[in-house]
Amino acid sequence: MAIIFAVARVYGNKPTSLLATTIVGIFRGFPAIVTLFIIFFALPELGIFFSPFWSAVLGFVLVTGAYQSEYIRGAIQSIHLGQSLAAEALGMSKLQEIVHIILPQGIRAALPGISNEIIYLVLYSSLASYIGVEEMFAVARSFNSLQFRPLEIFLTAGLIYAAMATVCFAGFKMLENKYRIPGLEAAR
Repeated sequence: MAIIFAVARVYGNKPTSLLATTIVGIFRGFPAIVTLFIIFFALPELGIFFSPFWSAVLGFVLVTGAYQSEYIRGAIQSIHLGQSLAAEALGMSKLQEIVHIILPQGIRAALPGISNEIIYLVLYSSLASYIGVEEMFAVARSFNSLQFRPLEIFLTAGLIYAAMATVCFAGFKMLENKYRIPGLEAAR
């Protein structure tokens, strides 16, 4: 979703770009919890029903997709015009240029932002408990209501979230290292 909206905003015609910009703006503007509540509680009034799990998935995809599309859009726009001119000189169509030249470079440049957003998504998954998804935070809250040991229970949950975020960070760091181009990284 993020790639489609980023490409639509950069390369789309005026109506397509405006539509993509509006959708991205809406989902970047709403807090994630509001998006979840709209999908789970408000859409059924229009006859559109999702289970708690699928409401959470849809809400998180929309919110994180909006933010990630901005990282990718910025990365695409940072690619030198010479790349497009070279693709055109080679006889590539606009679609071939985007798919084979621009997006690989743009996604590589956007990886740090995308990794941040994925880590946020792992941490924000606790919000799904507010629409009835039995995830780790919901279990911790239930367990705390039975045992009333908030320090141990919520600290343990926090440490598990931190461990998951650390695994995501390490995975994305390996991915960034795999796709880095020697000589193009910033001086340290």
